[in-house]
Amino acid sequence: MRTRGAMVLPLALAQFVASYAATTMNVAISAIAHDLGTTVIGVQTTITLFTLTMAALMVPGSKLTDIWGRKRCFLIGLVVYGTGALLAAFAPGPGLLLVGYSLLEGVGSALMIPPIYILVTVSFADPVVRARNFGVVSGAGALGAAAGPLLGGLVTSWLGWRASFLLQVAIVVWVIVAARHIVDRPRPRPRPGFDLWGAVLSGAGLFFVVFGVLRTGTYGWGVAREDFTIGEVVLLPAGGLSPVWVFVGIGALVLYGFFRHIRVAREPLCSPSLFRDRTSNLGLGTQTVQWLVMQGAFFVVSVYLQQERGFSAVHTGLVLLPATVGVLAASGVAARMARRNPARRLVIAGFAASAAGLGLLLALVRDDSAALVFAPGLFLLGAGIGTMLTASVNLVQSAWPDELQGDISGVSRAVSNLGSSLGTALAGSVLAGAAAPGGGPFAAALVVLAGFAVLGLVVAALVPRRR
Repeated sequence: MRTRGAMVLPLALAQFVASYAATTMNVAISAIAHDLGTTVIGVQTTITLFTLTMAALMVPGSKLTDIWGRKRCFLIGLVVYGTGALLAAFAPGPGLLLVGYSLLEGVGSALMIPPIYILVTVSFADPVVRARNFGVVSGAGALGAAAGPLLGGLVTSWLGWRASFLLQVAIVVWVIVAARHIVDRPRPRPRPGFDLWGAVLSGAGLFFVVFGVLRTGTYGWGVAREDFTIGEVVLLPAGGLSPVWVFVGIGALVLYGFFRHIRVAREPLCSPSLFRDRTSNLGLGTQTVQWLVMQGAFFVVSVYLQQERGFSAVHTGLVLLPATVGVLAASGVAARMARRNPARRLVIAGFAASAAGLGLLLALVRDDSAALVFAPGLFLLGAGIGTMLTASVNLVQSAWPDELQGDISGVSRAVSNLGSSLGTALAGSVLAGAAAPGGGPFAAALVVLAGFAVLGLVVAALVPRRR
């Protein structure tokens, strides 16, 4: 039992550092742009490329766990990620920052994240024990995402933005050393081949979908706010159809081609049977929506506090602290809740609590409200997210036997990344499309996110009561 507990700790820390990297850069954008002689848009592009790289390669990265082995794939991902963080820490200009952060950290994340969830699934047969350890890993991921702005703000303010990357390097080195406790059972069947064509199709499809969604803040969802140009040629003028739908449409067509391909491929990138199970499909839907709600809410509150209230990055992180506490509190009792309740009920309860938390923020927060007024709504939001993160992962991963864990883990992590991108883009597009400043646009964004929380509750209610 002690060995298994020691195995989960490095997995949780790896998930923490990957989630931390996705949110901590936002509070250091201005400092990085000034230090490297680039623009804020240039740094934001680097952050976007990190998200795109991770999302596009998550499914192929997961398949490599069946070829290289889960532990080996995890360690390779850590080495690639740590190398990228080290390059970013000493980057003399934006080019090396892009290579280190956007490319190497993105590739490393795609290699190391799927094995985390596969190893927890195959190492703990008891559903209650598995739920407890999923709670530790999911809680670490949510903690990294929620605490990223606070920790990043503190580190950037005290030591500079480069120290934030060095902190990631230190954590990665510790995880590599601690990974000796990870036990990966040998695979009984021969190693499969790698479906290169499937990897290209899945990666390109997800790339275009996520890229299109991330451009909504610039072009809007319906009518294009500005011209879409390549070079000096205007392809889509302002006032016409938003180019977002062109990118999303291309991505959807490529993903359709991917699904057609895996039906006929001899050794497909992932089994087509994964998409024929109702419980698993609905569970993947709840994962998408919960990450959308979480990342969207953190983004809206962070932007509101900094732009409208003039809070510093550190102060903003402190205001978000109740959400972090809520996530940790719910994750800490994940095993007890799993023992007494089916995963379906926990996901429903999580969405209900998240919607209620967003409702409290709308009801209590005003432009002149004290920072403590945010606490009840944010705590309830965090508790709801912590409750359903563990349950939905358990619901999806436990639906499949060991030989399909590599496939379902990649799909699960890909839809979670898609949800995160959708949440930030959706909230950002509502804020960017506002005609007037003030609290109104932020309230509108929270209403939209609350609507998605209710949608997630409905999807969770459709999950079969018994398998």
